[in-house]
Amino acid sequence: MDQVKIGNFLKKLRKEKGITQEQLAEILNVSGRTVSRWETGNNMPDISILVDIADYYDISIPEIISGERKSEMMNEEERKIAKTMSDYATTEKEKIFKEMKLQSVMGVCALVLYWILHETGAYMYNDVLGKLAGYCETLVSVSVIM
Repeated sequence: MDQVKIGNFLKKLRKEKGITQEQLAEILNVSGRTVSRWETGNNMPDISILVDIADYYDISIPEIISGERKSEMMNEEERKIAKTMSDYATTEKEKIFKEMKLQSVMGVCALVLYWILHETGAYMYNDVLGKLAGYCETLVSVSVIM
């Protein structure tokens, strides 16, 4: 439990209401010095006063103890969902990157094979090598586009 954070939160709530420490002290039936000690983090309000503070500011006691509003807090389930989504996005990026690397390697291999077939002229003498040259040409084009 971070008393300074709680104190800053209590101070923020009081300022949002537009009241002084003395005015809050009067509302809660405590001294102004007590309110000051809460807001500096030197002391914590008693549990009975926490209930009154929570009612006055229209917040929950767990919000006071955590030092932030619920909307500022992310509960554990939301945290797990966010982590799962982040992990999924990372995994998908890794898959795409791996596929791109594979496409690049295949494109380079096809380019080398295509170059060899054309330099030797072998694709003109054998139908299978001619079809292979056509396949290599297509694969190189696809790799360049990606």
